[in-house]
Amino acid sequence: MNTTYTAVAVIFCIGLYCVIAKRNLLKIIIGLDIMEGAVLLLLVASGYREGGVPPILPASGPMVNPIPQAFTLTAIVVGASFTALALSFVIMLHRHYRSVDIDKIRGLRG
Repeated sequence: MNTTYTAVAVIFCIGLYCVIAKRNLLKIIIGLDIMEGAVLLLLVASGYREGGVPPILPASGPMVNPIPQAFTLTAIVVGASFTALALSFVIMLHRHYRSVDIDKIRGLRG
């Protein structure tokens, strides 16, 4: 379980680096998606139980918690919608400014 949380931290830091260090809007959106994936992995890992069985049929023994899995499915849908909306904004910005570089778009304000 400790390796899962370490993987979540590493993946989240990779996404955060993309958001902070990159100037290209597409790379920033990809970084946000990577960060979202890390958070979703954290949600799924929080519902895990050692030796747990799926919560589908009544079974003997511990069952995994289904609530984080339901939240994860909802978050995937919301994240896909956010990504589609953000990419449509990037397309509109590219059509208007002929660039997806943040510094160039900020410099063209007027």
